[in-house]
Amino acid sequence: MSGILVLQHHPLEHPGSLRACLAERGIAWRAVRLDAGEEVPPLAGYDALWVMGGPQDVWQEGRYPWLGPEKVAIREAVERGMPYLGVCLGHQLLADALGGEVAPMTSGAEIGVREVELTAAGESDPLLGGAGPRLACLQWHAAEVTCAPAGAAILARSPASAIQAIRVGERAYGLQFHVEATEETVPDWAGIPAYRRALERGLGPGELEGFEAEAKRRAGEFARSARRLFERFLALMGAPAA
Repeated sequence: MSGILVLQHHPLEHPGSLRACLAERGIAWRAVRLDAGEEVPPLAGYDALWVMGGPQDVWQEGRYPWLGPEKVAIREAVERGMPYLGVCLGHQLLADALGGEVAPMTSGAEIGVREVELTAAGESDPLLGGAGPRLACLQWHAAEVTCAPAGAAILARSPASAIQAIRVGERAYGLQFHVEATEETVPDWAGIPAYRRALERGLGPGELEGFEAEAKRRAGEFARSARRLFERFLALMGAPAA
């Protein structure tokens, strides 16, 4: 296998716990820092595309010109039938690139250790289904997909955000929640100004300590969920089972 291309938008928004999964399975991956001026390489050299989160918003192409070429690459990946995994901003970029709609959350932000509920389509989905109707996860976002692209399957929802996961075609997925979260995620992200502001809108001042403790307590659970999703994603790539 040629490996996975990972598009990043911030040095601390990386594949997180999925890095250990990649190493254990011997899957090569290349991180491209779009926010640092690196360009998206030709997709033909890779088996899959992952697009991570970031403090940017999909409508900020004037401020971040590389968002335009990134959306073109995402459309190309979907048209190729390339396995795609978008997390948080990557989920929103998938929707926006394919004609869906993304907007600021009317509630301000959804942040904390939360649960998402799988839809009927989600419960039978090859990536997300089979582990029960609810999934515990880490949330940290102030924008959301408000309209999925035409033909997309909505796989999960939460009380705060109705489109928590989508599938486009057979192999392109967007997840609003952070399946890749580790013990370091909350303290690391709390230092990013845009994320700190969203945290205070979503949880209120002084709530970081409790959020960090809960995320650390659930880190093992998050890692198991990430590993399960990772192995299922590898199956979409055509990789042999572990």
